[in-house]
Amino acid sequence: MTLTQDPWEPLRTSALLGTDRRPLPPTALPLAEAVDPSDPATALLELAALATVRRRAGALPVPAAGPPGPPAPEDPRPELPEAAARRLAVLLGGRTGGTGGATLANLAELLPQWLAAARAAGLRPPAALIPGLLDAARARSELRSDAVALAGPPGRWLAAQNPDWRFVLRTTAAWPARRPATPGTPDDPADHRLWHEGLFAERVTHLTLLRRHDPAAGLELLRSTWPTERAEDRLLFLDALQDGLSPADEPFLEAALGDRSKNVRATAAELLSTLPDSALARRMAERARAAVRLADSGTHLLVTPPTECDERMQRDGIAPKSPTGRGERAWWFGELVAAAPLSVWPADTGLTPERLLALRVGDSVDETSSSWADDLREAWARAAVRQHDADWARALLGPAPAPPARGAGRARGARVTGAPAKLLAVLPPEERAAWTAAFVEVHGLAEAFQLLGACATPWTPPLSTAVVTALARAAASGAYPWSHSGVLGMTERALAPGTAAAVEELAAGASPDSAWSETFARLAGTLRFRAAMLDELTVTPG
Repeated sequence: MTLTQDPWEPLRTSALLGTDRRPLPPTALPLAEAVDPSDPATALLELAALATVRRRAGALPVPAAGPPGPPAPEDPRPELPEAAARRLAVLLGGRTGGTGGATLANLAELLPQWLAAARAAGLRPPAALIPGLLDAARARSELRSDAVALAGPPGRWLAAQNPDWRFVLRTTAAWPARRPATPGTPDDPADHRLWHEGLFAERVTHLTLLRRHDPAAGLELLRSTWPTERAEDRLLFLDALQDGLSPADEPFLEAALGDRSKNVRATAAELLSTLPDSALARRMAERARAAVRLADSGTHLLVTPPTECDERMQRDGIAPKSPTGRGERAWWFGELVAAAPLSVWPADTGLTPERLLALRVGDSVDETSSSWADDLREAWARAAVRQHDADWARALLGPAPAPPARGAGRARGARVTGAPAKLLAVLPPEERAAWTAAFVEVHGLAEAFQLLGACATPWTPPLSTAVVTALARAAASGAYPWSHSGVLGMTERALAPGTAAAVEELAAGASPDSAWSETFARLAGTLRFRAAMLDELTVTPG
């Protein structure tokens, strides 16, 4: 069989127009003997498959651009155990499958966890798997930091040969703490060629890495080109100063409050508000004291919101108009309280955060009104998240929910969603997990999705047990699995693998015809898979 013309374009035209309007092209007829012409639509797809194989088989190698370069550098790390390497190949395939008849989750969802564990173990993948690893990272940006670190020096060498993998040079894993950068190469912190010659994304990454390596040098590099940068670029460069932020950055940020870009000014103000001894923090503290004070009786707080947003407030990052349509005085009040150091309130009143939050809040004009209570609490919550203040976050969340006493009828502890998840993230991981476990035990899973998302993974055994117990209650209540689809998706990645036996018991006890039977079997299989993949990474190579 010979073809004088590539049939691909005519086949594509027939596919776009439909075989009813455009019959199979004559150029594909030499291939027609391999297909059944009685069904034109099926024949078209089969001819396209054959043409694809033909085109690939006939591809010629591209002539070398020059003499071969230096070989890939050696990677001194120990290689993955054989079982772990096979597991990586399966994960890179991204299939949904199973072993021994068990149905598993989408394996691509487990790849981030495997990469993080392999990176922490200090292992390197076989050279043959590095291209697939880089392809996966190219398609999924959330994998890049761990994938680039795992690929190591050979991965960076390959990236120089393939333009599709240039993201490797822009990835924050390029200067891992455990490996000194190679002098004179783009991953060398002292080499600022990327800053002056690179693409914007490469420049942002270079500055971010430099700030982690040497904050003072990063600030000086940004200062050297700041006047010539575009406003949208200045905004993202300013964000990079969050890494290693210290009082040494205050003069630069204070000057940025006068920037011609409103967004740059707002970002500079937010960064300064996280430095409790900065001049901006002191100015905001002064405004906050004027807006909130302890009544002479000491029994309640009095609020006097600002009556205007003057130029000095605007320079300090407070917008004159609320972007959400909120009332102006409430907006100004919330912004200045959120930007004031939280240490102001215990210092001025002698009260702990818990006691301050328990006080009634009244208007300075009408002390019986409590209209400002929610605004004040919300502003304090924003300040606690911004300043990473665990004491205030703990007080704002309140005690962990507890089951009701016998005969009491209602559980103790607030039902919380949304913003409280951000407060929860301020607490230490163990405390965060314990608080969420208590919440799930009392309130179930309906309102727990964001709280669970704030917890470090894999979840602690107590939190994992609480979630499995809540799933069992949901199944027994007659609820459908898809009503908890968000939490179930999270459990496949986050439940402690040690809970697999308990989930298998739930699968065995569920009616074979119920949706929960399949759901629990899938979850148990995934947990077994995760346990095996993590165990493989703990085996000492050799």
